[in-house]
Amino acid sequence: MNIPNRFVIAAIAMAALATPGRAFAQIDLGGVWAPIFHEDQPERVPGPDVGDYAGLPINDAARFKADTWDASLLTLPEHQCKPHPSTYGFRGVGNLRISPDFDDATQRLVKINTQIQWMEQKREIWMDGRPHPPDYAAHTWQGFSTGRWEGPVLVVRTTHLKTGWMRRNGLALSDRATMEERFIRHGDLLTHVYMISDPVYLTEPLIKTNGFRLTANGVVDPYPCESVDEVVRAKGVVPSHLPGTNQASEEFVAKHHLSVEGVRGGAETALPEFARRAAGPGGSK
Repeated sequence: MNIPNRFVIAAIAMAALATPGRAFAQIDLGGVWAPIFHEDQPERVPGPDVGDYAGLPINDAARFKADTWDASLLTLPEHQCKPHPSTYGFRGVGNLRISPDFDDATQRLVKINTQIQWMEQKREIWMDGRPHPPDYAAHTWQGFSTGRWEGPVLVVRTTHLKTGWMRRNGLALSDRATMEERFIRHGDLLTHVYMISDPVYLTEPLIKTNGFRLTANGVVDPYPCESVDEVVRAKGVVPSHLPGTNQASEEFVAKHHLSVEGVRGGAETALPEFARRAAGPGGSK
């Protein structure tokens, strides 16, 4: 029985698309994407209140460290030009550019580059199957990232990160944190999901989502940064709070009429069951 040529050609084409290294053809993430802030604009743009740890799966070590943090730390010259680490950068305010790099000889995808305008956060996501480096390799703000396709979804794993932050009010991430991300495109919309694990400061993975919209003529402007002495201090002084002296959480509680237990964070504070329990019978807290 003869099989029509068109069926043979179709079978060959499908097999070629299924070969390793060709999966990138399933979806194009390239372009300049503008962040969408409707989900949590107060936290992502003006910034969270100091002392607000609600909804995050932090442990006592994370609370203790955050309570020692003073916002004046950011006036020190060595802290003024730090980029967001990749564990936070996608929650920032700058445009996101995504661009692929192909091997000239094989035209296979080697890596996907991302650049976020704020502090020129440049990142490489390796798509060529290379392994992650050993534990003693250098840790950087963006870390070491490898990617793979699961159908139309880009899945990225990141290790080798510097000590960073999960919220811009002193809540830190350690240099043992790792991150898994998913980039999901729906037309001109891009959903970014990240899951951060940290054996030092988290009791369970921290999961956040961020939205972007493709722009027709988007640009990523340069972001030159020059550190200056903003505040005159005695040599060696580093802004901080001694244990037990920071009242920021109590002030946040009084300002918004919330429960201390909820504001201090923990995995349970993200659950609706906790909100009902904290409010009590007929309550609204």
